[in-house]
Amino acid sequence: MTASVGEATPFDTRVVLPWPADVAQTLRPLQRGPYDPCHRRDGDVVWRTSRMGSGPVTYRIRQDGPSGARCLAWGPGAEEFATGLPALLGAGDDDSGFAPEHPLLAEAHRRLPGLRITRTGRVFEALVPAILEQRVHGVAAFASWRRLVTRFGDPAPGPAPRGMAVPPSADTWRRVPSWEFHRANVDPGRARTIVRCAQLGDTLERLTAESPQRAQHRLRSLPGVGVWTAAEVAQRAFGDADALSVGDYHLASVVGWSLLGGPLDDAGMVDLLEPLRPHRYRVIRLLTETGGYGRVPRRGPRTAITDHRHR
Repeated sequence: MTASVGEATPFDTRVVLPWPADVAQTLRPLQRGPYDPCHRRDGDVVWRTSRMGSGPVTYRIRQDGPSGARCLAWGPGAEEFATGLPALLGAGDDDSGFAPEHPLLAEAHRRLPGLRITRTGRVFEALVPAILEQRVHGVAAFASWRRLVTRFGDPAPGPAPRGMAVPPSADTWRRVPSWEFHRANVDPGRARTIVRCAQLGDTLERLTAESPQRAQHRLRSLPGVGVWTAAEVAQRAFGDADALSVGDYHLASVVGWSLLGGPLDDAGMVDLLEPLRPHRYRVIRLLTETGGYGRVPRRGPRTAITDHRHR
């Protein structure tokens, strides 16, 4: 990895990984809906914002060869962010022991050699949107995230695309009034969980020093944070290639119809994927990147979108 920085220039980093890495595919799970103010894609360029311990950062990543990427970063957190760039792009994600026997999985793995499991190292940043997505339609959760980040986040440093913002700090989330959560269509239960987690501040960030399994266990000890939410955080913040989102409304069906040609419940999904430890989340990524949701038959009405603002 090489880097340079000047007073009026962004922090400029080029990283070469020990294996192929597709930047857009690898970072896709970090995007919370098509209008996420913290994530934009423009062709082969990905723009993102984050809040490091040293401050906000905007970064622009472009693919630079099959195993490389070029990154420009602006803001007080730029230099700190650059130290974690290899992990973000999957430098720690060694899939050499993954050899699925199912033909669909084997073909997906062959077709997507650059799909890596990202590791952001930003726990609270992954936790808040996961809480917002608990038990509600994704469209509603994405809208809540967009409204709250736009309202309470900071302007994105540098020449970020219009409308981008940095996620609020834990201290800011802790001070968001209850009526602002209500206006963002967030029910009191999820709002209380976010505020309680925000009160822990930097304590949550120290979970990155734990093993993913231990860190998930500690997350689940927090009121309002269950197995599904902890797994969603582990996938992004810890780079856990085995974190399985048990309790997801659609996931068991995706796995069942993709691998068995029929529906599954959560228990059946867990049993089916057990032999694929420690790569169960990798399996999910491969299935979803190769049209997994499209394999589930459309039967009956779609899930209703609940509007908590009129309750």
